[in-house]
Amino acid sequence: MTRKPSRTLPRIVFIGAGNVATHLAPALEGAGVGEVVQVYSRTEASARALAARLWDAEAVTDTSLIIPDADIYLVSLADHATRDVLAHLSPNNALWLHTSGSLPIDVLHPMSRKCGVFYPLQTFSKGVTPDIDRIPLFIEGSTPGVEAEIREMGEKVFKRVVHADSALRRRMHVAAVFACNFTNYLWGVADDLLRAEGLDLSVLHPLLDETLRKAETLPGGPAAGQTGPAVRGDMKVMAAHEASLSPQLAAIYRQLSEAIYNRYHPEK
Repeated sequence: MTRKPSRTLPRIVFIGAGNVATHLAPALEGAGVGEVVQVYSRTEASARALAARLWDAEAVTDTSLIIPDADIYLVSLADHATRDVLAHLSPNNALWLHTSGSLPIDVLHPMSRKCGVFYPLQTFSKGVTPDIDRIPLFIEGSTPGVEAEIREMGEKVFKRVVHADSALRRRMHVAAVFACNFTNYLWGVADDLLRAEGLDLSVLHPLLDETLRKAETLPGGPAAGQTGPAVRGDMKVMAAHEASLSPQLAAIYRQLSEAIYNRYHPEK
């Protein structure tokens, strides 16, 4: 926790205390963007845990206790919960922001004329501290003036701040699911297969590092670096792999292999 400055800062309320809020709230305070005065979560333990990492934040679990006169309200909830929670709150003249890649900006229109999006494109987990300097922040504002205010906030924390409207953020979010969430699931599958043989994913770390390096450096990007039996069309190897897997994993293996094969052999 950084030292609280003596000067008066904008007062921030965090609505949500999950993975994103856990890292974003301290980062905003540490950069001098504002002072988080309140943290709301439906789960008391989460609200208290985040409040304890901040200068002097109050933890609340009832929307009726959220103060109405803060300067900034930062909504960092699961998408399915956002509209329901906002329905219990009163509009005001503060700056309202959300951190979602999927929700449009207009979800905040009922709350204030000053609203926008503050979307850091990264995977966040409570037990792992990310390198903020490497995270791009995507922003959108309800007016050019509001967006300029959001940009000024963002540039105090993030080195790269980029405008992205709701349609672009949705597309980026889908891309991120493919690149991160699906890939991480497959890493988990690989780890399970290896652990069954007394090994673990660490034996694949050099392979994963090299795959990412090629994706970053080859002129054709990831597509140019694709290797493996599906690219080669090695049906015998793929059949043997499938036979060694459970029906569920065999189905995943088959579908991904077919997608790879069809991409690299469109004429077949």
